[in-house]
Amino acid sequence: MDRTDATMIHVTTTCADIGQARQIARALLQPRLAACVTITPGVLSLFHWQGRIEEDSEVTLVAKTLPAHRAAVVAAIGQAHPYDLPVITWETVGTTPEAQAWCAAETGGVQASD
Repeated sequence: MDRTDATMIHVTTTCADIGQARQIARALLQPRLAACVTITPGVLSLFHWQGRIEEDSEVTLVAKTLPAHRAAVVAAIGQAHPYDLPVITWETVGTTPEAQAWCAAETGGVQASD
């Protein structure tokens, strides 16, 4: 099983609370821009902001999607998100063919690269 030919990506952002996270997750799932959005509450973020190091409790969102949906996912998060922050996308280093097929099926089967 070749796990090196991955064409799935992860898109990551953080939210202030679980309600905000659910809203963004649904904004990605309903139009099938993402196959899955994992929400992890209770993370502690330390970050540079306006010349200071800040610390805040947040909720992490990770969306699994295809590279062809990257721009649309980033735009949807930007429209639904109250923060002024970057969204991070990750290339999957490897995955199983089954996970790749599931992601493609759940996001409309578009497998072209960005």
